[in-house]
Amino acid sequence: MAEENKWKPNDGGENEEDEELDETAYKSAKDAVLFAIEVSPSMLIVPSPTDSKKPDTNTPVSAALKCAFALMQQRIISNPNDMMGILLYGTEKTRFQGEEQTPGGLAYPHCYLLIDLDIPAAGDVKALKTLVEDEEEFKKLVVPSEEPVSMANVLFCANQIFTTKAPNFTSRRLFIVTNDDDPHSKEKTMKSAAAVRAKDLYDLGVIIELFPISKPNHEFDREVFYNDIIYNASPADPEAPAPVSGAVKTSSTKDGISLLTSLLSSVNSKAVARRALFSNLPFEIGPGFKISVKGYIIFKRQEPQRSCYVWLNGEKAQIAKGISSQTADDTARAVEKVEIKKAFKFGGDQITFTPEEIASLRNFGDPGIRIIGFKPMSMLPIWASFRPSTFIYPSEDDYVGSTRVFSALQQKLLKDQKMGLAWFVARKNASPVIAAIVPGAEKLDDAGAQVMPPGMWLIPLPFADDIRQDPETTLIRAPEPLIDLMRLVIQQLQLPKAQYDPSKYSNPALQWHYRILQAMALEEDLPEKPEDNTIPRYKQIDKRAGAYVIDWGIELESQYQAWQSSSHPKPTAIKRPPSEQADGTTGAKRIKKSASVDVMSDADMKKAFDKNSVGKVRCSFYTSRPKNQQKNRDKSRYQELTRTQSTQLTLAELKPWLESKGIHTHAKKKADLVESVEAFFERK
Repeated sequence: MAEENKWKPNDGGENEEDEELDETAYKSAKDAVLFAIEVSPSMLIVPSPTDSKKPDTNTPVSAALKCAFALMQQRIISNPNDMMGILLYGTEKTRFQGEEQTPGGLAYPHCYLLIDLDIPAAGDVKALKTLVEDEEEFKKLVVPSEEPVSMANVLFCANQIFTTKAPNFTSRRLFIVTNDDDPHSKEKTMKSAAAVRAKDLYDLGVIIELFPISKPNHEFDREVFYNDIIYNASPADPEAPAPVSGAVKTSSTKDGISLLTSLLSSVNSKAVARRALFSNLPFEIGPGFKISVKGYIIFKRQEPQRSCYVWLNGEKAQIAKGISSQTADDTARAVEKVEIKKAFKFGGDQITFTPEEIASLRNFGDPGIRIIGFKPMSMLPIWASFRPSTFIYPSEDDYVGSTRVFSALQQKLLKDQKMGLAWFVARKNASPVIAAIVPGAEKLDDAGAQVMPPGMWLIPLPFADDIRQDPETTLIRAPEPLIDLMRLVIQQLQLPKAQYDPSKYSNPALQWHYRILQAMALEEDLPEKPEDNTIPRYKQIDKRAGAYVIDWGIELESQYQAWQSSSHPKPTAIKRPPSEQADGTTGAKRIKKSASVDVMSDADMKKAFDKNSVGKVRCSFYTSRPKNQQKNRDKSRYQELTRTQSTQLTLAELKPWLESKGIHTHAKKKADLVESVEAFFERK
């Protein structure tokens, strides 16, 4: 996130000790996106009314504008330096770069530049929001022309916009939204002219992305016209994997909601441009046998970005630029860079090194990937992937024929279920890594569109120093009946196709952050709560697996009781007969704490006290009582008590009796309980 680090000074290589891959170029590349939306009678057909609970009247044009509005809302916060623009073609009105054009001097007839290509401002977002929400304003603007529009003029207009507004941008893309798969079916000359203009855009470095919309009774066919003007490869990176987008289908009920949802999903999948993490890295398969590859970050955690610091104490807000300096501890004098030496602690001493010595210590050879062997895929444990993996793809820049060799190796590894082990140095001064080269097969969706291209993954493996000792745990394996019932629960709660689709679950914390910033920037009402798609659907869970969960809970209780009875058997208690008083009557009635606990009578406890058989150890009695009470007791009774062990009372007998007298027994040892009994009878 180069934008996030603007305030940090350029230390001129002070960060050489950072062993991670340098992703600055990957993150800081600017992107310019221009929407080209066709306006035609078929694109303005209102969907038929349905019985949906949330009926909608989104025409393809309005759905495309709302899609552009949603993307602009995201980009204005997450990518503040990216440019966006909207071009409507096929309209009755004509406007180019803010100027209305008369029919006599039309440079780009029937092309209406709604929003010029620029960094979106809050005013642009408000204007676009007003357009998509105000039906009257929308109908006045999107009036289709009676004359057909030339696709060559549309592409030339886009060429002019990119040339004047974003000449030095790394990524420039043109999003075409249309439902006409053959705009020049009867004019081959116009078709050839459009192909020439498309080649000019490709040479300029502009990627054309097509978002086709199928009609209710007609499937969009790319081969008729657009395959001649759409280049799947990136001009800046021809070998980059470029999945082909399928046609956005209208729903069977002709509901505009599904059209908008499909279009948003399709645009979001292409919202982030593909940029190489490292380019033309040598890939040595054998001695003297090298090809070149490029690496791409396919999965990257998205986090809120802070582009800059702002100083608000002046007349107007200004961007603050941070400057740091190093000072001496004793004199507070500014220390120059040439005065600083790097050192490492060893045995309490500071071992200094020159910059040349540091560079030589960190030099493990030129960057590259070198295969050192092959192993079965079964030998790669899941815990070995402890760092993000990199997707590698062949490049023809340095070694011609790299694609053919790379493809042969990938297919062979897939066929034999093998993986490669490689020595991997990502860049200069980077520490070497032992990595696994895992082949990846091509993945297609239900419509046949490519979701993941074929290639190979570079997975860094841990060294012995990176592996920690396992914690000491006692494994209690569940019994088979419990496992069988839980298997039924899991089967009822599986995701569709038993796969997790990350495109369906947005990061709620990130989206909430963007939503708050958007409301503050556009002066909207603050939302009450975030939209969180990760919250479990409890009603569906209860409907599908509620009964199975209850059955599992009952089985768990029975299994736990069986395990507890086998592991911890209950001690058997011996009942004592009631003693008789001197007058022949039965002793005092026992006070029961509960139905299952018997309490000794006072007479039995008094007899035990007189016989010195209340407890075995009473040494604490002599150390804790006052001296005047110690005189009333003879230590010979203690010695006699220690010799009498056959009639000692247990904790199970002492505690209930003391609690019946209102004496606290919690967290007391047996010696303390014995002392409490003796103190009770002494007070009498």
